[in-house]
Amino acid sequence: DSRAVMQRERHGTLLVDMERRLDLFELALWKIDASIYPYSRMLDDRSDPRPYYDDKGIFLPDVYDDLDNGISGMDQYRAALAHMAGHRRWTAPVFADNRSPMQRIAIETFEDSRIEYLLMQEYPGLRRIFQALHPVPVEDECDGKHESCVRHRLTMLSRAILDPDHGYRNPDLLEFVQRFFEIMEKGDTTTMDVELLGIQYMARTRTQADALPNVWFKDTEISYRDDNRNLWQFYELDDDEDFHVEPTELEETEPDDTLPPRHYPEWDYTTQTYRPDWASVYETLHPSEDAAYIDGLLRKHDRLAKQIKRMLDLLKPQNYQRIRYQEEGTELDLDIAIRSLIDYKTGHNPDPRINISHKHNDRNIAVTILLDLSESLAQPVGNTGQTLLELEQEAVSLLAWAIEQLGDSFSIAGFHSNTRHEVRYYHIKGFSEGWNMDVKGRLAAMGAGYSTRMGAAMRHAAHYLEHQKSDKKLLLVITDGEPADIDVRDEKHLIEDSRMAVRELDQLGIYSYCINLDPKADEYVADIFGNQYSIIDKLESLPEKLPKLFLALTK
Repeated sequence: DSRAVMQRERHGTLLVDMERRLDLFELALWKIDASIYPYSRMLDDRSDPRPYYDDKGIFLPDVYDDLDNGISGMDQYRAALAHMAGHRRWTAPVFADNRSPMQRIAIETFEDSRIEYLLMQEYPGLRRIFQALHPVPVEDECDGKHESCVRHRLTMLSRAILDPDHGYRNPDLLEFVQRFFEIMEKGDTTTMDVELLGIQYMARTRTQADALPNVWFKDTEISYRDDNRNLWQFYELDDDEDFHVEPTELEETEPDDTLPPRHYPEWDYTTQTYRPDWASVYETLHPSEDAAYIDGLLRKHDRLAKQIKRMLDLLKPQNYQRIRYQEEGTELDLDIAIRSLIDYKTGHNPDPRINISHKHNDRNIAVTILLDLSESLAQPVGNTGQTLLELEQEAVSLLAWAIEQLGDSFSIAGFHSNTRHEVRYYHIKGFSEGWNMDVKGRLAAMGAGYSTRMGAAMRHAAHYLEHQKSDKKLLLVITDGEPADIDVRDEKHLIEDSRMAVRELDQLGIYSYCINLDPKADEYVADIFGNQYSIIDKLESLPEKLPKLFLALTK
């Protein structure tokens, strides 16, 4: 039959041929009676899924090839099955919500090592298989200045715990290996014992380069270990909870006091399916600094502002409705201002509502300006003496002032990411806020860090933009590079996910447009945004070009 033909064509040790022996292996040694299911690694070589187990059973690769070092396919199945059996017996789930992604990776490494230590206490013969399958990273091979070496450091640590003859010399590594064995030799260890060890190791060894999108993967894949999905426990969250906290409440919190995460799917172009609830977006109000800094930037570009003002006058709708008695507005209400001054001079309480704002019916647009705040913004721009972040602050300040003059409804947000588990989304200006000192203070405090998981940020921005009661909705994405993150090896993956996010927004009636500051953006930006983008080659001209591009888009 067709199944027999397929089996004859496959090379290596097939799970279907070993299933009965593995059933007996897990039952005899581990007292586990769980169904074993195969999955294929041929469908997606790039992601190379790891073994795992859940309530349904144990999932293993459908085939293992014999290795040159004498480890057979059957030995590899035994190693994977033993490792998961150890987790089922000795691992207790811990809460993941208050741990950063890098802390989780470190905790997983120590817990995997704890499990294998306990396994080898009962069955010493497993050490030979584990050591033969475990990669041997070369010390100092990873460039810690230009690459993220987190995986490299942790794999060396894991190897050092497993192999007494590892030969590594790093003092931090040697100290934590010793501390690990001191804990294990006391006996009766728990997952919580090594959880603290993982947190302390990351705190000791973490460097700024750990956040770089270029991650060192060579000799870091431990093929027989499972994906540790059962190590983590998450708080149950209400997905319908919305961002309705008042700004004054948020401003009093610490920067890490964010709302519970909102989870978004991510498109996998290799399988043409969504990965459900894949990216976790944490949102908060951006910290604030001195708003006078932004006012200084606007004064610096006073001549350009006057030029833009003339363009705005041509675009402004004529069908205006004046709204008087406003504390924040676009014009001074002279009569009310004089009356308030008289009240002040005569000892009465002056009316602070001395401004006028306008509403109109001819131009009904809602805009979200979404800013990429990744690490690369910190790079200097030519001989300007400024960083890309500082130029972006100038440009966005002018753009926000111009949109406010037009009377359009708009918001400003920034984002960066540190793996799919931690996409940070910062509210800088809400739709209901005016262009005021609070907003300017948040814009002045913008910083650069981490990576660019663009698709998740765009979906989250759309979550708010689609509820605006406007005829036209525009998401303006300002970025300086292609989507990337430290947990993604396939460069095309996040590009394709962002492209799918653009299509999703289009179906919601939201027009997406990208202002890209990368001179090499032609290589990828059209794949994401089609023809809905502009590339600014001369970065020093950004403050001048950005407002004009917006005016041309919404003319």
